Amino acid sequence: MGLTVEIDLLGEVSARVDGHTVDLGPARQRCVLAALAVDVNKVVPVSQLIERVWGDEPPPRARATLHSYLSRLRQAGIELATRPTGYVLVADESSVDLLRFRELRRRAGTLGEAVALWRGEPLTGIGGDWAARTRDQLDGERDAAELDLVDARLALGQGRELLATTAELAASRPFDERVAAQHLQALAQAGRISEALEQFLAVRARLVEELGTEPGPELKRLHEKLLLGDQQPPVVVPRQLPSAPAQFVGRQEDLAELDEAVRTGVAAIAGAGGMGKTWLALHWAHRNLHRFPDGQLFVDLRGFSPDETPMEPDVAIRGFLHALGLDASAVPHAAQARAASFRGLIAKRRMLVVIDNAVDAAQVAPLLPGGDTCRVLVTSRNRLTGRATPLGLDVLADSDASSLLATRIGAARLTAEPLAAARLIDLCGGLPLALSIVGARVLTEPDLSLAAIARQLEQLGLGALDADPSVSVPVVLSWSYRALTDRQKEMFALLGIAPGEDIGLPAAAALAGVSIEDARTTLRSLEQASLISIGDGYRARMHDLVRAYAAEQARHIGSAEALRRLVDHYVHTAHANDRLVDPHRPLIALSPADVLVTPAADKAGALAWFDAERGTRRAVQQAAAQRGWKDRVVLLARISHAYNQHRGHLDDELALWGTAIHAADDPEERGIAHRIMGTSLGQVQRYDEAQHHLDRALALAEQAGEPLPLADAHGALTWLWGMREEYQLAFDHARAALEHYQQTGNQVLIALAHNNFGCCAAEVGDTARGREHAEKARGLLRELGDRQGEAHAVDTLARIAHQVGNHTEAVALYECAAELYRAENDDYTTANVLIGLGHPLLALERREEAEEVWQQALRMLEQQGRDDEADRVRKQLAACTLEVDEGRLHPPEV
Repeated sequence: MGLTVEIDLLGEVSARVDGHTVDLGPARQRCVLAALAVDVNKVVPVSQLIERVWGDEPPPRARATLHSYLSRLRQAGIELATRPTGYVLVADESSVDLLRFRELRRRAGTLGEAVALWRGEPLTGIGGDWAARTRDQLDGERDAAELDLVDARLALGQGRELLATTAELAASRPFDERVAAQHLQALAQAGRISEALEQFLAVRARLVEELGTEPGPELKRLHEKLLLGDQQPPVVVPRQLPSAPAQFVGRQEDLAELDEAVRTGVAAIAGAGGMGKTWLALHWAHRNLHRFPDGQLFVDLRGFSPDETPMEPDVAIRGFLHALGLDASAVPHAAQARAASFRGLIAKRRMLVVIDNAVDAAQVAPLLPGGDTCRVLVTSRNRLTGRATPLGLDVLADSDASSLLATRIGAARLTAEPLAAARLIDLCGGLPLALSIVGARVLTEPDLSLAAIARQLEQLGLGALDADPSVSVPVVLSWSYRALTDRQKEMFALLGIAPGEDIGLPAAAALAGVSIEDARTTLRSLEQASLISIGDGYRARMHDLVRAYAAEQARHIGSAEALRRLVDHYVHTAHANDRLVDPHRPLIALSPADVLVTPAADKAGALAWFDAERGTRRAVQQAAAQRGWKDRVVLLARISHAYNQHRGHLDDELALWGTAIHAADDPEERGIAHRIMGTSLGQVQRYDEAQHHLDRALALAEQAGEPLPLADAHGALTWLWGMREEYQLAFDHARAALEHYQQTGNQVLIALAHNNFGCCAAEVGDTARGREHAEKARGLLRELGDRQGEAHAVDTLARIAHQVGNHTEAVALYECAAELYRAENDDYTTANVLIGLGHPLLALERREEAEEVWQQALRMLEQQGRDDEADRVRKQLAACTLEVDEGRLHPPEV
C-alpha cells in the first residue's frame, strides 16, 4: 500500500507523508516540488522545470543540481516519475491543496470550504520570477473566490454578518464597483438603508473625481433599488408538478411513512426501477397541494436515462430560477451564486420541491432549500445519504397488486380466474410497471385467458417466485413487444433513441417516416399497451426502463437514417416558424430535404411550437453534434435565435451557440456564432466575455471581406458599446456598420442601421445628424412595411426631440411609437416607450398624465416579471422628478 502524501501551496510550501511533516530542504528544492505540484500528474519538461527554479539564466550545473533535488524529494517519500522529456509528480489531485481549492470552487455550495484552505500568502518560502508570477495569479484566484462567497452569502440574506468583511474590502479597494455593491447590499440587509445611500454617493464622488467616470449600470441599479425601500415586486407562484397518476392504488403504509419523512424537511424515496417511486411522490404531492400555497417545483434529473447523461444541478437551478420568475438578465453568473439566489428566493416560502430520478446525494445537495418552510421529495434507485430521511419502496403487496390489475382489466376478469390472476401478479414480481404492461396486453387480447398469458410469460423465463422482481420488467417488455405489429415495433424502437424527454406527434411521424395520422394511430396503440404515456399536446414519453429496452431494439433497424429524418424535421420546421417569428431578417439558406415539415399558420402558432419544443431542441442539437452533423448544429442555433430573444431565453441562447461555435467549420458560420454568442453574453452583462467574441467575429469578417458579415459585426459592437455607455465607440462602429450595410443592398438592414447611427449620433451630442438619420430610417421602414422597425425609428426621434427641449413634439412621437409597438404585440418595448413618454409630459408640467403612463408601464413590466425595470418605474412614481437612462439600442439581428 502506497504512502499518503499531502502538499500545501496555499501558504508556506510544505508536505506531509502519512500525516508526518517532512523536511523539504532549501528554498530551491521546495521550488522544485511546487513547480511539479501545480501540474500534478502532468509531465513538466526539464527545461521548464529549470526555468521555474532558476529563471532565464540558470547556473552551468543546474541540471545536475536538479537531479540532486529530485533524489532528496524521493527519499522524503514523494513519488516522482521520470519521463523521456521531464518529470511527473504522481499523486491524487486532491492531495494538493491548490487543486482541491479549484475543485471546491467549481462545485456548487462549497465556496466556504475552498476559501478556508488558504493559510496566508501562497508559495511562502520560495523566490524567483516564476514564483512571483504564480503568486500573483493565485492571489487573483483567492480574491475572486472570496468575492463569490460574499455574493453567495448575500443571496442568503447574511448581510448583517458580512458587514465587517465588506467594510474592510470597500476600504482596501475604493474603486472596485463590485466590492462597493457588496457593501451597499450588506448595509441594506442590516437595515442601514440611509447609510447605504450615503455610501453610494461617496463612491460616485470618488469615481467622478479620481477616474472621471460615473458608476456602472449594476451599481446604479442597486442604488435605485435602495431608493425604493421595502417595496417588493409581485411573487411568482410556480406550478410545475406533472399530472397526478390516474391509476394509483394502495401504498397506504408507504404514504403514512412518507408523511412522517416529509416532516423532517427532505424525504428520499429509494427503490428499483419500475417500483412506482415517481407515482408515489406525485400522488402524495397532489394530495398535499394545500400545504404549499407558494408553489411547487419539479425536475427530472435523468439519473438513469439510458441515452442521456444525468442533469447537472446547475441546469436544474437555472430552470427553477426561470420558474420563480427571475428575469434571464438577473440570473447570477457564477454557479454558486445561482444556487444561493435560488435558496434566497424560496426562503420563508411554503413550497414543495420534487426531485425525480436523482443519481446520488451530491446531485441533490445544491437543490435543497435552506430554512424550515419548504419540503423536498426525492426519488432515486440508490439510497441517498445526507440530509434526507430515507424511505425504501418495495414491491406492491398482493392485495395492492390485485387492485392495480383490476383497475386495468376489470374486477370481473380477476374474479373469473383467481388462480391465474394470482400467478400473473407473482410473475410480475409486484412491480407496478410490469403489472400495467400485462394489464394493457390483456385488454388488447380479450379472447386470451389469464392462464394462457401466465403460461406465455413462464415460457419466456419468468417462474421463480424468489427471483429479483426487477427481472420481470425486461421479460414482460419482450413478451409485450412480440405482440406488436411491425409498424408498432419500429415506432417503439425508434422512440427509444429520440433525443429529449418527450416527442411531439409530427416529430414522431418524421422519425418513423410515416404520415401524421399513421403516427397518431401507432402512438395510441403503444399507449394502450402501457409502453408510452401521452400527455398534453399529444407528446409521447417513455419510462426509462422501457426506453432502454426500446433503444436495444433500435439496433436492429435503420436508426441512423431515422434520426437524420428527425433532425431534419426539427431544422426545417424551426426554419419555417422562424420566418413567422421574424419575417424581416435576412433569409437563412437551407438545402431542400425530403422530410415532413409542419410550419405554423401564424406568429402565435410559431411561438407555441418553439415553446413546446424548447427542451427537445437542445437535445436534438446535441444528438446532431455527437454524430458530426455540424451544419445542422449551427442551423439549429441560428433558427432558434429570434425566438430565444423574443422570449428572453438567454440561457438557451448561450447553450445553443456554445455548441455551435465548436461545430462551425466555415469561417462565415464561425463569425455568426461568435457574434451572436457575444451579444447574448452582453445581454446578461458578461461584457468582457462578450467583447472577446465580438472582436473575434469582426476579425473573421475582416478576413472574409464581405459587406454583410462586416456590417453585422460592427452593428453588434455598436450595441455592446452602447450598453456599456461608451457612446463614442458605439458611434464609430455604427458609422462603419451603416457603410457596410449600404453595400449589401438589403433595404431593411440599411434602414435599421440608419436608426442606430442616428441614436448614437444623438448620444454624442450631434442631435441634428441623429434626427436626419432617424427620419431616413422611419421613411424607409414605413415604405417596406416593417412596423416594428418603424417604431424603433419613431422612438429614436422622440428621444432626440426631448433631448433638445421640443417636449410637445416628443410627446406626439412617443405616443406614435407606443401605438406601433402595441400593434406588434410587443408589450416589453411598449412599456419602455411609455417610460420615455413620461419625461416630456413632466417637462410640460402635465404631471398627472406622466404618472398615468408610468403606472401603465409598471403594470406591464410587473406582468412580464421585469423586476429591475419595474423597480425603476416605482422610484420615478415616488419622486416624479427622477431622470432615467433613455438610451436604448436594439440588439442586432442575425
